[in-house]
Amino acid sequence: SVDAIYSSHNIEHIYPHEVVIALKEFYRVLKDDGIVVMICHDLQSVCEAVVKDKLLEPLYETPEGHQISPIDILYGWRLPIAKGNEYMAHKGGFTYSVLSHEFTKAGFQSRYGGRSKNKWELFLVAFKQKKSEEEAKKIADPFI
Repeated sequence: SVDAIYSSHNIEHIYPHEVVIALKEFYRVLKDDGIVVMICHDLQSVCEAVVKDKLLEPLYETPEGHQISPIDILYGWRLPIAKGNEYMAHKGGFTYSVLSHEFTKAGFQSRYGGRSKNKWELFLVAFKQKKSEEEAKKIADPFI
């Protein structure tokens, strides 16, 4: 078993019905005092941009200088997909309440998270054991 699992922008690449299966596997391999650190796109903030008719307008740039638009977050990054990397396609997406609920269904007792400072992302730190919100926040802070 492992102390921690870090997952950044992976969970949107599996179908919604597979999410709880993956999270139950995370739960299974974690030590009792283990944690999961999850980062994924925030569909709520992305959809706010779509409502403003900005589907194709860049929201941010990657460190390599590639522009990312709401359409890339909703369906997957167009550039590598166009070059044949269909694994970059997104099969699902999350708001914080949905992501948190999936962790609950998988058996995690506590979690702390929300929108990250980058408003297009969510973060969630989950624990197998029950933690107070204050304790969970203190543990999660270095990962935010």
